[in-house]
Amino acid sequence: MTGGVVGESERARRLLDAQAKAEELFAEVERRGLLAPGETEQAVSDRIRDLADELHGVRRYWHKRIVRSGPHTLHPYRENPPDRVIEEGDILFADFGPIFEEWEADFGRTFVLGDDPAKLRLRDALPEIFAAGRRAFEADPDITGEQLYARVSRIAEEAGWQHGGGARHWGHLVGEFPHEKINGDEIASYIAPGSDRPMRRPDARGRSCHWILEVHLVDQERGFGGFYEELLDLF
Repeated sequence: MTGGVVGESERARRLLDAQAKAEELFAEVERRGLLAPGETEQAVSDRIRDLADELHGVRRYWHKRIVRSGPHTLHPYRENPPDRVIEEGDILFADFGPIFEEWEADFGRTFVLGDDPAKLRLRDALPEIFAAGRRAFEADPDITGEQLYARVSRIAEEAGWQHGGGARHWGHLVGEFPHEKINGDEIASYIAPGSDRPMRRPDARGRSCHWILEVHLVDQERGFGGFYEELLDLF
């Protein structure tokens, strides 16, 4: 538990610690070869869930666990495509929101099973677009969610990529569980059109807002996409 009032520097530390544990989890997923052809997406998701429990005692997630492969990587978060068997040469991504001692992580990475140059190019472009989006955020102290949405959209377009996820948003608030509600009635909680409040602002309880930037890029012509997600304002 959070154990009472937590100062701003401690909140930042705990969010970064939660993210570091999520990053460690994903690295261990690769080391153990859990992303394997012949496995279903659901089976891999369940094994990652079990590994998170083994490594960090994680039993709860603040959003649904996602493992998507092949053409399923085109689908936005809100959709629920049928389970699929992962194939040789697939691109796939995992998006998990584990809760570490009441602190939320939201972490996504893309993996390529094979050496397809187009898929590798997309995988490698994701952190570059993320970094460019972070630079845009850092450059403007008063930037709003809709302004950052427009800038990341332009960055992705100029790099030759399409925005996945139905182009609804590029990220959202994050914090202690359960964090401030993010839904269609709370557009200010998103990096999205209509989010016209400064991102650097206090939340409803007077604490600093912290943000996740999520980059979902797709190649519609080739029929696949990729995903990259982590903390935007803390690193």
